[in-house]
Amino acid sequence: MMEWLNTSIGPLKDLIAFLNKKSVTNDVHKKQVLRELQNNLNVFKNAFMNKIQDDTIIDFLSNEAVKQAITANFSFKKLKPGTIEPYHIYDDRNKRYVGWTAEKLMEKIDEKVEELKTLKKMNNGTVANLKNNTGLMISNLYFRMKLLADFIKGEK
Repeated sequence: MMEWLNTSIGPLKDLIAFLNKKSVTNDVHKKQVLRELQNNLNVFKNAFMNKIQDDTIIDFLSNEAVKQAITANFSFKKLKPGTIEPYHIYDDRNKRYVGWTAEKLMEKIDEKVEELKTLKKMNNGTVANLKNNTGLMISNLYFRMKLLADFIKGEK
C-alpha cells in the first residue's frame, strides 16, 4: 500500500521536529503554513505505521492554512528564499524540482491536496475504483511535502 514511504520514514521524524522548531515565529501565516506542513507529514508517518487507507489519509490532509495565507497575500518565499538545489534532494523522484522556489512547490502541494479532496467528493466519499492513480498522486504529494521540508531545513 504505502511501501514508497518505507525508505524515508526515518528522516521524516527529524523533519517533523525541525518544522516544529521553525514554526516559532511572529509571522502568523508562516507559522500556520509550517505547522500545517508538519501536521500533514505526521499524517503520512502515522498512516504508514498503521496501514491507513487512502480515503482516510485524504480526509486528514489539510491545506486550510495555505488557503488563508493566499487570501492574505502571504509570500511563500518567506518559507525559504532561493531555489531548490540538488543538495536539498534526498529522493531521486524529486530531481525534477531543482530550480523551483518554495512558492512554486507549495502551489503544487496545494493543488494536489485540493484535487484529491475533490476526487473523493466526486466519487461518493472514496477514491476507490477511480481511473485516476490516486495511490501515485498521494505518493507524489508526500514526496513534494518532504522536499519542501528538506528545502526549508536547507542543510547541505
